[in-house]
Amino acid sequence: MSRQRSMEVIEKAEYVTIGELVRLTDVRYSTLKFYTEEGLLHFEQAEENLTRRYRRAQSLEQISRIKRLRAEGKSIPQIKTLMTSDK
Repeated sequence: MSRQRSMEVIEKAEYVTIGELVRLTDVRYSTLKFYTEEGLLHFEQAEENLTRRYRRAQSLEQISRIKRLRAEGKSIPQIKTLMTSDK
């Protein structure tokens, strides 16, 4: 059984897990997983244990942007187009 990191540690970490993103954003795990599968959230794979690691600051910014666009009534395909055109 793994131990959870404290919120103080998570809020300062460069990388977080998807479970920690759930705690930081109050967005459901399944929603974050869907965003990842759709290419809206990017991760790096830690080779030693195959854990997906998300850059905390970048991911929080992306999730905030997705939430804002969803609140404006944008669909996931529209959001994908907007986010890929910004790169």
